Amino acid sequence: MTIPVAVLTGFLGSGKTTLLRRILADPRYAGTAVIVNELGAVGLDHDLVARSEEDLVALATGCLCCSVRGDLVRTLLELEARRAAGGVPPYGRVVIETSGLADPAPILHALMTDADLGAGHALDRVVTVVDALHGEATLDRHPEARRQAALADRIVVSKTDLAGGIPAELAGRLAALNPMAPRLAAVAGAIAPDRLLAAGGAGAADVGDLVRALARAGDGPAAGAWHSQGIAAIALVRDAPLPAVALTLFLQALAEHCGADLLRLKGIVALAEAPERPVVVHGVQHVLHPPEWLERWPGDDRRTRIVVIGRAIPGQWPGRLLDAIIAEVAEESRRRGT
Repeated sequence: MTIPVAVLTGFLGSGKTTLLRRILADPRYAGTAVIVNELGAVGLDHDLVARSEEDLVALATGCLCCSVRGDLVRTLLELEARRAAGGVPPYGRVVIETSGLADPAPILHALMTDADLGAGHALDRVVTVVDALHGEATLDRHPEARRQAALADRIVVSKTDLAGGIPAELAGRLAALNPMAPRLAAVAGAIAPDRLLAAGGAGAADVGDLVRALARAGDGPAAGAWHSQGIAAIALVRDAPLPAVALTLFLQALAEHCGADLLRLKGIVALAEAPERPVVVHGVQHVLHPPEWLERWPGDDRRTRIVVIGRAIPGQWPGRLLDAIIAEVAEESRRRGT
């Protein structure tokens, strides 16, 4: 069984822990292991706690919670081993709450590249919490907050009961940072947990979510770019299927040339060698997840759609790079007579 891992992030004071308490109190999410990846005590309401051990808190709802001060990968593997040995109650998902100043990218790298961890865990989704009252000012002042929003699969806007909804200016900023992520309003920290976490399985296979996200981004102005203080979300749409080697070269070139400035990449790709079976691609910075083949297209739209979210990446460059690589592959194929 592969355990889906969700990453809950957001800047200091955004309301992550309040949202987490709400999720853990919901009986539908019994069997969740929570790892708080920061210094300090686990901030949980006392009425949720059933018993406490050295580093592990068992909750009355059937969830587990622990605080990690060192190696997150080791913590996940140790928790998995204790689960297999019957030392802790079984759990079906993991939620990692990051520090308010943390960059989520290293956690995503570990989930995508560590072989031992990947054998039993898979990245589900990144949920970023943004404060409706102070979110715009926070985005202005703190690059960490902008990166957290850019990496998100879902953005939860907290304290909307105090702000009278999601302010239009903030909604625009978040859309510019990350047009793929839906924006969900939390009222007094409350939101339906099933809108945040997978009911089962891993987010990489959540094709419906991916297709809807790419549609939101691809419907932008000329499938172009959205900008927010140096971070751009660039949508690429191609009608003709791509040669497999062109896709490989394109992803390698992006990772090599952009490195840490390539914050997030997601896409569904039609390949010329197998146009009936699309490929899902995603990556974080220089780390690209192995492409995942789907059995069939999830809808009638069979175009290639890729969204690149990056820092200081010229808006036209990824599209021109892709076109140049496609042309070079076609020319090489003509030279070889294949």
